[in-house]
Amino acid sequence: MSELLITHGRVLDPASGVDRQMDILLSDGHVAKLGEAGSLERNGATVIKAKGLIVAPGFIDLHVHLREPGQHHKETIATGTAAAAAGGFTSVCAMPNTAPVNDSPEITRWMQAPQRGAVVNVFPVAAATAGSMGMDLTDYAALKEAGAVAVTDDGRPILDDAVMREALAAAAKLDIPVVQHAEDTRLTAGCSMNLGAASFRLGLRGMPNSAEAIVVERDIRLARALNARLHVAHISTLEALRAVRQAKSEGLRVTSEITPHHFTLVDDNVGEFDTHYKMNPPLRSAADRQALIEGLTDGTIDAIATDHAPHAFHEKQVEFERAAFGITGLETALPLAITVLHHYFKLPLWRIVELLSSNPAKIFGLSGRGTLAVGSHADITVFDPKKKWTFDASQSKSKSRNTPFDGWSFTGKAVATIVGGNIVYQQ
Repeated sequence: MSELLITHGRVLDPASGVDRQMDILLSDGHVAKLGEAGSLERNGATVIKAKGLIVAPGFIDLHVHLREPGQHHKETIATGTAAAAAGGFTSVCAMPNTAPVNDSPEITRWMQAPQRGAVVNVFPVAAATAGSMGMDLTDYAALKEAGAVAVTDDGRPILDDAVMREALAAAAKLDIPVVQHAEDTRLTAGCSMNLGAASFRLGLRGMPNSAEAIVVERDIRLARALNARLHVAHISTLEALRAVRQAKSEGLRVTSEITPHHFTLVDDNVGEFDTHYKMNPPLRSAADRQALIEGLTDGTIDAIATDHAPHAFHEKQVEFERAAFGITGLETALPLAITVLHHYFKLPLWRIVELLSSNPAKIFGLSGRGTLAVGSHADITVFDPKKKWTFDASQSKSKSRNTPFDGWSFTGKAVATIVGGNIVYQQ
């Protein structure tokens, strides 16, 4: 493995408290040395000149759907991780709603095998219950041993109180989080967007905010009683955010993530039944969006995660109510964060890097990642916060094109993605 030297970049490492121009030397898959800009030299090393660029710990996406095994018409681990690399992500955490469901050590190991062709780190999140049916727990110890970093029935909530209590207790013994897709499906059956003026105008059944908040509040009560780790996936409502904020004020081990589409879009963007704006949880009201921005600013929300959900063309080109939920997001997450959060809402770049790297590493216990400290994994994202460009979905590395951001103009882009000291993407 050759050495790699990154020179004159602005190193932003929230985990180490570093924000200044520096050189970084990578060797044998790890960060070998840091020095003042222009101070490091290494004969024979590959050099990346990063003047004017941000050098950050490799971004970690806590929530992606890579679709394999079983749904390779939508995405493969190879294509999904290629999209991740193009978006600046060095690690992705893959949800278990595959076919078959990832509820066994065998599937967990299969997803990580070299034959899958991943170009970034893949950390499986295994099913919390057998078949994600919400009844019998899977073998958490065996799944963790096989490489799973958390458990979830994402795509489906764990609604039974006793099962969720059992899941939190079992996960707490192994010190891994339970990730909850918070949706009381008894209140959302047959619904395809947010409940509000937009759904009334379109004549569509809408999901109430309470369907998310009820589950989050129940889960926090259980986590409090068990001192368990709870992670709220793709938070989208003011009420759920308030519950998480209160839990944090009590010192509970509760974390949450937000998607770029939820801090960017609102339910009015659905327009005239545009299925590229159909996702679950749905796009919410402007008031919810404003509350989420405040949650990003005050630290209530811990991470940005894409919920990258690729679908084939025919799964979106149908009536709105019949269309699949979800959009792709790996290549647009960073530019949306910089364009919307940094430039419009004035969120510092430091905080954006924290939301994409150091905090995700802490939430899922990814040791040696989310930092550029000497000895850490040589996973690095280099991005240009000033680059202006237009996203062309037809050129996406993903196998699918279901995005509402095709043709959008952005400021900010990943220009190099380094995994284990190897350049896996460079513009």
